Amino acid sequence: MVTADKPDSESVPDLDARLRALRSRTRREILALVWERELRAGDIAAAFSLTAATISEHLAVLRSAGLVRMTRVGTSRRYRARPEALTGLHGALEGTGKWQTATDIPERALADTTTRPVVVAGVDLPTSPEATFAAFADPTLYSRWLQVPVTIQDGSFAATLEWGTEVRGHYEIVVPPHLIVMRWDFEDDNVPVPGQPLTGYLRIHARDGGSHVEVHQLTEDDDQANFMQAAWGMVLGRLKANILTATDPAADAARKPPRPKRRKRREAGVPVHGEGS
Repeated sequence: MVTADKPDSESVPDLDARLRALRSRTRREILALVWERELRAGDIAAAFSLTAATISEHLAVLRSAGLVRMTRVGTSRRYRARPEALTGLHGALEGTGKWQTATDIPERALADTTTRPVVVAGVDLPTSPEATFAAFADPTLYSRWLQVPVTIQDGSFAATLEWGTEVRGHYEIVVPPHLIVMRWDFEDDNVPVPGQPLTGYLRIHARDGGSHVEVHQLTEDDDQANFMQAAWGMVLGRLKANILTATDPAADAARKPPRPKRRKRREAGVPVHGEGS
């Protein structure tokens, strides 16, 4: 039998109750432990050098404050954070001057600072974070899901897409199975992106029995951002469509045949673009 605390639509205890619950460092650490996953009370207690009874008291305070939800599964009690209970909490604690720039810091003038747009692309996958990471680290798997040959050697990667664009780059930071920071570029004289290295951050998170891939791509301007939305949308879409086939050695992974980058035809004297970049 499974029973759970009241649904999210129920009212959350007042701000003072939540603040009192968060005064304890142990309770804050418990909250972080169950922020993205549900754990049994025994598993939570095992993560601390405290007695089970003490952890139980902390869980009771967090539950009373509405910061965690408890579910009974048979004789087991399981807990998970309620992030929605913290909505508005930061705003209540912040002063009106939080985002005001300090004017008495002369060192600021010694550095150059800029603000750049970032394209964020993401996709949910049925594979584990480890298998998803391998799809970007193993050239054979990479080739199977991207459907064009990919080489990876000493952190440097290269591929030629079916319409002729050559992509190459280097993995600057690799933290299996969660993070790849890459510097990359491509050779193509028909795109609105200058020939200079681009920086992208690829993160992989566990999610619902599978994984979630999220790419943060730095860009220079709106034109480049629009292009990167289409480019990363294609790459992650192809990853989602082909990841299961790519990771199955018995499956036949098709290759994309060469094709023109664009097809044009004229109707009433106006060029109509078919396939895009």
